[in-house]
Amino acid sequence: MIREKAKEVIRKEAKAVLDLEKKIDDQFVKAVELILKCKGRVIVTGMGKSGIIGKKIAATLTSTGTAAFFLHPAEAIHGDLGMVRKNDVVIAITKSGDTDELYQLFPVFKRLAVPIITLTGNPHSPVAEKSDVVIDVSVDEEACPYNLIPTSSTTATLVMGDALAIALLEERHFSSEDFALLHPGGPLGRKLILRVSDIMHTGDQIPIVSEETNIKEVILEMTSKRLGTTTVVNEKGELVGIFTDGDLRRLVERTDEIFSLKARETMTKNPKTIDSDELAAKALNMMESYSITSLIITNGKKEPIGIVHLHDILKAGVV
Repeated sequence: MIREKAKEVIRKEAKAVLDLEKKIDDQFVKAVELILKCKGRVIVTGMGKSGIIGKKIAATLTSTGTAAFFLHPAEAIHGDLGMVRKNDVVIAITKSGDTDELYQLFPVFKRLAVPIITLTGNPHSPVAEKSDVVIDVSVDEEACPYNLIPTSSTTATLVMGDALAIALLEERHFSSEDFALLHPGGPLGRKLILRVSDIMHTGDQIPIVSEETNIKEVILEMTSKRLGTTTVVNEKGELVGIFTDGDLRRLVERTDEIFSLKARETMTKNPKTIDSDELAAKALNMMESYSITSLIITNGKKEPIGIVHLHDILKAGVV
């Protein structure tokens, strides 16, 4: 019985969402065009559960390139209306279309010549009649057994808000890079904006030895810089190789006379490098492809100017 009731709720709400497709009409297009022309912000407002949905719609718009914020109607009529400016656009949300707190705001919106887009379950309501654009989000029935509690209707309104946000995103040619700039704290944002230059070790942090450096000093340089590796340069300061803790282990397995050797005799030639302007995510992909833990950054003279370690990328949260 419990399972069947839960499935019935899902079926009713799914139907409410599917029915929205027929309601994407000229009014929807006009709403998108109004918001695209808006030189100010989008103010989303609604009472009760409509207000909760409004907060989510405002958040989705903001994160996809449309500046928006939520205005509580009750707070608005007690002073917060000062946040509304002439260049703004309002999205009003009301199931019934006759929410008193919302209706009281309309004369002020009209006085400021702010266009009003209303998402409502009653396209012929008093609020709808005073709106510039009306988007029908009515549903045949709520998911609750008494057809009273906003369930299907709030779901439908939320989905219509998503449809508006994505339509605007497409029209603005909002890219994944644009999204990353607005979400620098998230994994996707870090993947799309964090550069090698942001996390690489530079200056005295770079382990460097010459080709003629003996192994003992090579090991000291490698361990003192705590990167498990060191770059090897020639007499011109050009990168010619790399020596890693893996190279050291293999060397010990081959011979007992390691301290008689020079860096040039033990290094790995032609080490993998990356440009400082490349994304850290690309550096990670290279490390995974070549089964290595470090990449070297060089300048135009092939001199090492930085080094990035796998731990630096993991610590930055790129993964």
